[in-house]
Amino acid sequence: MWFGLAKMALQTGAKVYSNKQKQKEAMSAAALLTAEKMARGETEYQGKLLDARQNDYKDEFVLVILSAPIIVLAYAVFSDDPAMMQKIELFFHHFGNLPVWFQTLWITVVASIFGIKGTQIFRNGKK
Repeated sequence: MWFGLAKMALQTGAKVYSNKQKQKEAMSAAALLTAEKMARGETEYQGKLLDARQNDYKDEFVLVILSAPIIVLAYAVFSDDPAMMQKIELFFHHFGNLPVWFQTLWITVVASIFGIKGTQIFRNGKK
C-alpha cells in the first residue's frame, strides 16, 4: 500500500515538474516571438514605457492629494474641534461648487495617470 502511494506521489511530482518545464518553454517561445515582431517593426517596444512607469512618482503624488481631504476630515472628526469642522464643511461646500469643466478635467487627469480612459468614466463604463 505505501509503495503504491509513493509511486503515485512520484508520478504526480514528475507531472508537475514536466508542466513547469513546458510553461517555461512556452514563455520563452512567446518572448522570442514578441522580440522578432518588434525587430520587424510589427509591434512597438513597450519595455521602456513600462520601465518609465515604474520609476514615476506621479501616481503616489495624486494618491496623496486625493487622500489629504480624507485625512483632514478624519482629524476634524476625531479632534472634536468645532472650528475645524466648520472649515471642513466650508471646504467641501466650495469643492462641490467647482465648475463641471474642472471636475471633468481633474477626473480625466487622475484616470489617465492610473491607466483608465477618462471617457469610459463618463459613459458609465460602457465601451
